[in-house]
Amino acid sequence: MRLSCFHVAPKISLNIITQTLDSIHVFYEKLYKLRPFSFEFTDKTFEKISIEIYTDSLKYIYGFNLKEKRLNDTLRKYNLDVEQTRHVAGLMQSIHCTWVNNLDYYVAKNQHLLTFMSIRPRAFYFPFTNKKYYIITYFSQPQYFDKNGILFDNRRQRQMRRINNDVFRRINDKVAYTISDRFR
Repeated sequence: MRLSCFHVAPKISLNIITQTLDSIHVFYEKLYKLRPFSFEFTDKTFEKISIEIYTDSLKYIYGFNLKEKRLNDTLRKYNLDVEQTRHVAGLMQSIHCTWVNNLDYYVAKNQHLLTFMSIRPRAFYFPFTNKKYYIITYFSQPQYFDKNGILFDNRRQRQMRRINNDVFRRINDKVAYTISDRFR
């Protein structure tokens, strides 16, 4: 994946961020197939995490400090691999990825999943301005883009596809990004 569109703090190289995003996607996708869940970091220090765990009928939301043993107990209770789930959280923490989740979308009445991640840039902070997030989407199949790299619904209609009302641009055939004022 090529991420030349991102301006990041000089402490973390663009290559490391790209590899880390790809790793988060791979590990998260495997874990999600076993038990649907999402992660969100809820503080600026990336020590407090919220986990949403989906069952057949309910969504459970838990909040933890990453160092708490209760996190492991909760992961075990819902049959999530503790080591791999914590690995995903550690990868997210390392690049300040605030949220990861899977969203469903439909093409010709067929359901597909995309992995949705948000990253809050940490290079600059301006008080009294809207927060901006880089939103990265990993699609399960190649997508259609126009000559300017804008995500389209399909090849024939030539209609721009919006996700959460945001316009996405091409990174590669299966990965797109946008800059948004919402992390979800």
